[in-house]
Parts: sequence; structure tokens; C-alpha cells
Amino acid sequence: MSLTRSLRQGFWKNIVSARKNVADHNLSRMISSTVSNKEAQLAEGKSPETATTTDSRSSVPLNRARFVYPEFLPDPKIEWRNLIREKLERSDMMKRRRNIDIPEFYVGSVLAVTSSHIHAQKKVSRFVGICIQRLGCGLRSRFVLRNIIDNLGCEIEFFMYDPTIQKIDVLKLEKRLDKDLQYLRDALPEYSTFPLDMEPVPLPEGSPVPVNDIKVKMKGKPWTQKWEKKGLLGVEKLEISEKNLIRLARAAKPWEKHDLMLEYRKTIPEEEQKEIFSEVYSELHQLELTRKKMKRKRMFVKPVKSS
Repeated sequence: MSLTRSLRQGFWKNIVSARKNVADHNLSRMISSTVSNKEAQLAEGKSPETATTTDSRSSVPLNRARFVYPEFLPDPKIEWRNLIREKLERSDMMKRRRNIDIPEFYVGSVLAVTSSHIHAQKKVSRFVGICIQRLGCGLRSRFVLRNIIDNLGCEIEFFMYDPTIQKIDVLKLEKRLDKDLQYLRDALPEYSTFPLDMEPVPLPEGSPVPVNDIKVKMKGKPWTQKWEKKGLLGVEKLEISEKNLIRLARAAKPWEKHDLMLEYRKTIPEEEQKEIFSEVYSELHQLELTRKKMKRKRMFVKPVKSS
């Protein structure tokens, strides 16, 4: 009995000593790696503090991915979710992005979309307009462009991953104060008029997307919707009668801004967003780099040797 007890004690002592040796070895490796990293940073002329800030900045594009690529996020309604379909759609979207350059744009940006059309001259049509709406998710994501042509308001809805689209050019990259600009239908025509041969407005690389804080002046009633109920920020102050003010006060629901579950149901949780974008972000980032490289090549003009 004493022999077996001594054997057990010796066995457990060996295990404990082995664990201590492994822990000490891992700790020494961690210390040596951190020291070598700091030495390398000092050799490059960087302080460790600046290096940590640059590492944290490298994760900023992943956090901005939900603004740049909102179509990759599924519909927040639980009854419309299907994980297998969403995964297959994301793979199809990435295949399409390898064939066509879909640039970054927002509601309020001016775009030019070139698409194939069977009844157009040369079988190709090009439409220039301001993006007034962006909706849908996955392969059903779409956007609406508006322009005034020959004193007539024209709107075209494009499916972003439509195979007939040949090219999407961002002529002016900017945001507006509102997420939906459908009220331009009832605004004065100069806010929706853009020349069909409009030249692109350059934006310095790395600069933030500008926000256009213009206040749109509306036409007289009747309107297509009751815009006074929307709480719009990009519209000049609307004149509301006392009768409509009383109706708005009765229909108001100020408590909804404190309803956390209501906001949770309207959006995809941040953890799920990170999981989705971690799946496709590396390839999206690579496509973005190749797009910038091709853009620099187009901008570069080879000098001609003068005599």
C-alpha cells in the first residue's frame, strides 16, 4: 500500500514540475517576443506607443465595413433569416465583385451607371443621377438614381449585382444629413439636376467622406408623402398648421428611443457583424487594393521624350 502511494506521489510531482517548466518556457517566449518587437520598433524609429496606435488603426476598416458594404449584412427580421442562403449569397456576391468594380458610395453620392440595354443605341446606356435610396440586402440589394432630364424627373432602380451592369462610376462621393432622399421628388428641380457629361470630382485618398449639409427647399403642396412627419434634417423648415401640429403630437411616440429591444430587432448584433465581415473582409480588402492600384495606373501619364 505504501509503495503504490509513493509511486502516485512521484507521478504527480513529475506532472506538476512539467507544467511549471512549460509555463516558464511560454512566459520567457512571450517576454522575448515583446522585447524583440520593441527593439524592432525602436530600430525603425517608432516608439512602442505609436506602434500600438497604428496596430489599432489597422482594425478601423473592419469596423467601417458595415457602412461601406451594408449589403453583406442580412435582414434583421428573424423570420426572413436563412444562414445557408446568406452564405451562398455572399459567395456569389464576391464572385461578381471580382468581375466588376463596385465602388464605395452612399445616399447623396452622384453616380454614373453603364449597363447593357437591348433597345439602346450601341446596346449600352449610361445614366447619371444622385442616389436617393439604398435598400435591400444580399443579391437583392438595390439603389435608386434620380435626375432631371428635359424638365422631367427620371428615376432608375438598379440591382447592385445585376449582370447587365457593366460599370459604376462615382462622380461625386458625399453623404447627406438624411438616410433617405425620396423628398427630392417634391423639392425644387435644381437639387436633382446633374449634367449627363458631368466630370468626376476628385477626393484625396485617405480623406473622410464629406457630409453635404445643404437644406433643400420644397415645392408647394400637395406632396407625395407627409414629409412634416418624418423629422427630416436636410429640408428647410416646413410650415405646419396648428391642426397638423396637434395631430403630430398625438401620433408621436417619444418612448421608442429608449426601447432597447426595438433597436436590437432593427439591427444585426455587432458580434454577428464581425463574424460575417471576417469571412469576406480579406478578399474585399484585396479587391480594394487592386482597384486603387489600377486607378493610379490610369492617372499616371507616361512622359514623352522631347527633342
